[in-house]
Amino acid sequence: MSSSQASAVSATPEVQKLLLDRYDQRIKYYWQASQYNKRSYKVTRYLTVLLGAVVTLTASLSSADFIKNSNPLAFLFALLTPLLAASMAIVGGISQAFQWGAAWSDMVITATRLEKERDRIAVTPAQQLDPVKEMGLLDDLVLSETQGFFQRLFGSGGPGKSVTPAS
Repeated sequence: MSSSQASAVSATPEVQKLLLDRYDQRIKYYWQASQYNKRSYKVTRYLTVLLGAVVTLTASLSSADFIKNSNPLAFLFALLTPLLAASMAIVGGISQAFQWGAAWSDMVITATRLEKERDRIAVTPAQQLDPVKEMGLLDDLVLSETQGFFQRLFGSGGPGKSVTPAS
């Protein structure tokens, strides 16, 4: 779209409402996703700590004389220790693969940035808005977070988070 076409789009209260609605949808998504990531991050962290402690305890107890001298208990502890250790490795691996802590942080930051822009649009008179520029800014903010998410998940396969909001 050329700059003459962009300036031909008139900003009206309806266009301003459309912008605000789009921002509200994205903000709602990012806050919900951040809550999911926060919950997942905390659960996996607690599980890692809990399983680490239980593995240490079972390994220590399995060497105790009253366990060694009891065939059923010796067998149970010999079986439980590696199973618990494997469970801890699985939880740690899943946590590492999905990067829930970093995703939680990035989504909160993105939601807050979107709220800042939504508030600016809400207090700006509709006639002073450039709807094409404002839609582009929203899309750039979402695209920047999305690129960061996939780079974090899959490595450095795409462009960096250098997308800056249009001024």
